[in-house]
Amino acid sequence: MLSASRVGLGVSRHTFIRQSPVLVASRGFFKTIPQPPGNIVGTVNDAYVPPPPNKMHGSLHWTFERVVTIGMAPLIVAPLVTGHSPLDGAMAGLLLYHCYAGFQSCIIDYIPKRVYGGMHTAAMALLTFGTFVAGYGIYKIETEEKDGVYGLLKKLWKA
Repeated sequence: MLSASRVGLGVSRHTFIRQSPVLVASRGFFKTIPQPPGNIVGTVNDAYVPPPPNKMHGSLHWTFERVVTIGMAPLIVAPLVTGHSPLDGAMAGLLLYHCYAGFQSCIIDYIPKRVYGGMHTAAMALLTFGTFVAGYGIYKIETEEKDGVYGLLKKLWKA
């Protein structure tokens, strides 16, 4: 594909893409918080003010997600070995948390609060609501199906 500068328009390809009509129209739809140039607040002579420490951000949070992921491995393999899963509810609960943490990370990365404000809050609320609905669905499957989630998957596999 030819870039805009090769065609002779005198602008780089990135500038051409940034000013496309679709992107300009979508800026009005999603209200963003104005950012300072280069996301730099203050001057070079201002002292750095670190954020307050929080144990749920950083290594403890990351470690807990990895423990959940590693803990799911034997619970997913157990039905394949035994033919049924006595820990089906634990596997479903850990899988639900694993999905919640993954989608939460996506929201934090791609809909940052400092740029989108209320849209970030709405996305997090929608994620929490969806997680509770999925948790209720897992509860209903575990209590009403013969073998829980594993039994439902076995039925779907045979269908």
